[in-house]
Amino acid sequence: MDLPRGKQIVIALTYIFGIGKTTAQKILKEAGVPETTRQDDLTPDQEDKIRAVVDNYRVEGDLRREVSLNIKRLQEIGSYRGIRHRRGLPVRGQNTKNNARTRKGKKVTIAGKKK
Repeated sequence: MDLPRGKQIVIALTYIFGIGKTTAQKILKEAGVPETTRQDDLTPDQEDKIRAVVDNYRVEGDLRREVSLNIKRLQEIGSYRGIRHRRGLPVRGQNTKNNARTRKGKKVTIAGKKK
């Protein structure tokens, strides 16, 4: 685990992709490590316990791979969500008439009618 030094361990764990604050709290409770402990102050024994608990979760590369495979599967079966992913449009039913700039990308202007 490559965590930022000097931060509380509950915050440092959230730097791992797939671990949020709630999951970090659960991990520390399971490992028996106080949340207020700083990352620098962990004993090697505590680090091993935390590492063992984190290994039970799907994080980093495995999680990224799973998410991309799920999206790929939706696209292959031709579902509505898969089509929206393929076209780069919002997937969850948001309006696209005025908004959705983040998903659609930079505005492409079309030349107007000249007088």
